[in-house]
Amino acid sequence: MGGWVEGDPAGDRRFLDLPGPFRPERGGLLPAVRVAYETWGTLDGDGDNAVLVEHALTGDSHVVGPAGPGHPTGGWWDGLIGPGRALDTDRFFVVCANVLGGCQGTTGPSSPGPDGGRWGARFPEVTVGDQVRVEAELADALGIGQWACVVGGSMGGMRALEWAVAMPDRVATLFFLASGAVATADQIGTQTTQQTAIRADPRWGGGHYPLTDPPVAGLGIARRIAHLTYRSAYELDERFGTQVQDDGRFAVASYLEHHADKLAARFDAGSYVLLTESMNSWDVGRGRGGVHAALGRVTARPLVAGVDSDRLYPLELQQQVADALGVPLQVITSPYGHDGFLIEVDEVGKLLSGLLDG
Repeated sequence: MGGWVEGDPAGDRRFLDLPGPFRPERGGLLPAVRVAYETWGTLDGDGDNAVLVEHALTGDSHVVGPAGPGHPTGGWWDGLIGPGRALDTDRFFVVCANVLGGCQGTTGPSSPGPDGGRWGARFPEVTVGDQVRVEAELADALGIGQWACVVGGSMGGMRALEWAVAMPDRVATLFFLASGAVATADQIGTQTTQQTAIRADPRWGGGHYPLTDPPVAGLGIARRIAHLTYRSAYELDERFGTQVQDDGRFAVASYLEHHADKLAARFDAGSYVLLTESMNSWDVGRGRGGVHAALGRVTARPLVAGVDSDRLYPLELQQQVADALGVPLQVITSPYGHDGFLIEVDEVGKLLSGLLDG
């Protein structure tokens, strides 16, 4: 139940212990940070063929590959990485790291703290900028001076854009997908409601619950709320309508419960709260003169794409970024809403191949 913890099978993960201390920009101190990551392909001698893939909120480093020991689910973007695919491993060295504050091997609330007990609610607030600084240290350790491409959708798109703005000389091309340059009131409202559901679970205990008895009910409600924003109303109605199962439940309610249970089996509630807080505070223009001025720092060759049925990150958010970067917005047609960026792998792959071959 919950995320990966020390002693679980490593699976395909590799680990890097960064020299500490790490100081998040909003205060606090992490004496050390461990990063869990996975790689595919081989790094060239001059290190110029590396691609960074950035995962979304409940994703992790396991972008492709089967479920198995250490990996309760298969890759979340299966079909994108491998020989002959958009991220051709005969050509590129592909890296994906579990985000700072996550729960799949990188230091987060469920990790041991300085006193040996888990961090829990003592874990400091982290921003998207903090997460990218950790990734930059990983890149340094791997011998990567510049990424051939940084690819990300949703929360991963935030980190991809932060890379291109904060360290423009280290990003050659940028694939920004189904995300925005700043959190909206709608997103913040949805995510704070999810946090409230978790905190209202009696097992939350102020964030200091034992990992053997986590607040799964609250996390499950949060996932139900989130999943409704990830899918389109059209798709849900076409798929389920008002159908009632033999057990008396609406089919759509059963579907949401299934996804709630799946997440509770592999994710930590403390990480969920922490990471949605980092998404709520996201603003690429903060301290940089505003969004337009910040995006003016980008020197990478960009591609900006969105999903036409996305109601969580609607197309106008990507259009803002595309306009500031001076490129056309690429629109992916899909009935699946925000999740279309994960489901429409063939379309995403074509766009990514075009960017990398351009």
